[in-house]
Amino acid sequence: MLHLTSQFIQSFRAHLTKSAFAMLLLALIATPAMQAQTFSVIHVFSGGGDGYQPYAGLTIDQAGNLYGTTTEYVGGTAFKMRQVNGNWVLYPLSSIDLIPYSRVVFGPGGALYGTSLEGGTSEFCEFGCGSVYALTPQQTVCKTFSCPWVQTYLHSFTDGDDGGNPNFVDPVFDAEGNLYGTAAIGGTAGIGVVYEMTHSANGSWNETVLHNFTGPDGAYPYSGLIFDHAGNLYGTTGYGGANDMGTVFELSPNGPGWTLTTLYDFQGTTDGSSPSATLMFDPAGNLYGATVTGGVNGGGTVFKLAPSGGSWNFSLLYSLTGQITDKSYPGVYNALVMDAAGNLYGAAYHDGGNGNGAIFKLTPASGTWTYTSLHDFTGGADGADPLGGVIFDTHGNLFGTTVLGGMTGGENCYSQGCGVVWEITP
Repeated sequence: MLHLTSQFIQSFRAHLTKSAFAMLLLALIATPAMQAQTFSVIHVFSGGGDGYQPYAGLTIDQAGNLYGTTTEYVGGTAFKMRQVNGNWVLYPLSSIDLIPYSRVVFGPGGALYGTSLEGGTSEFCEFGCGSVYALTPQQTVCKTFSCPWVQTYLHSFTDGDDGGNPNFVDPVFDAEGNLYGTAAIGGTAGIGVVYEMTHSANGSWNETVLHNFTGPDGAYPYSGLIFDHAGNLYGTTGYGGANDMGTVFELSPNGPGWTLTTLYDFQGTTDGSSPSATLMFDPAGNLYGATVTGGVNGGGTVFKLAPSGGSWNFSLLYSLTGQITDKSYPGVYNALVMDAAGNLYGAAYHDGGNGNGAIFKLTPASGTWTYTSLHDFTGGADGADPLGGVIFDTHGNLFGTTVLGGMTGGENCYSQGCGVVWEITP
């Protein structure tokens, strides 16, 4: 089944040329409900020192500063954006090895942590088998805001028993500062693992594989993980399961090991297929997620899993249109977010009225969910292909990136442009 991962990545690249449960609840409860919105581009990538093609979404700190990554096949950058006199200014922080699909997130010691699809120090893959890395401010005295940060490898995957090619995997931490994630390939069956990294007293990080996927229990986990209040992990696999269309799983600590329970096997019909978005909880303990294909229109789905008597009940909330038939894997790749009123927000990679992606809102009412487009990307100055998902700030402003668009030309840009950072204000 390894060809499925290769097919996924090859198709994905071809089209591109064109800690914990409590923290989630606090963020969700603090998020205001959005009303009318105004879309604006706050940075256009030039393909120079600011980087190009931001596959991943953004992280926001308590001061409202934004952090993100850019990438391409020759290496990417990490950046920070802050407001100066009412305007957003981007400052490069560090260069990053190949293909950082994940966001950078804050972890122990105030460092930023992320994963890369390729890169790292392993010699077992042509461009590296992927890595987990940390970015820390340089230790020497620096008197400017744009001081560089230093990249450190915590683990370089080998595509062996330790896994390889972590895809859209934002690291997640437990209360002790241990890091958890998934790798899309590798492991004993070659189809992915769930891993934990523990921080030792001497400063090193050690990887332990918590679960090797075998196929019937899932294959190729493209998404990251989330915790519930009891310390159980939840995630998805893009393939495998009873129908080879992907799964939702729970991984629970069980003595010295972990036990995997499949919560849902996708059928590849109206329910969707190939879930790649990291899951999210609502305050009632329901899980929400999304798929990149399948559904009524083939454009992917948004779904809910509700716990009930020891099992989980699946509900289809919405099927994305997928009306642009020449673009594979059009749906939602990164986690949805929820506001205080219970509305869901997300980014559809190849959807919307122009087929260049859309930022959308789903509003619940009387057992149904109503879709509202907050912005349909045109592929021009406003950007194209919002792969990295969305985030809120404390004022209800919504932020994200697009892989392409924004401008044409530039030595390192495709004809569709290098991508943008955008904001939607209430």
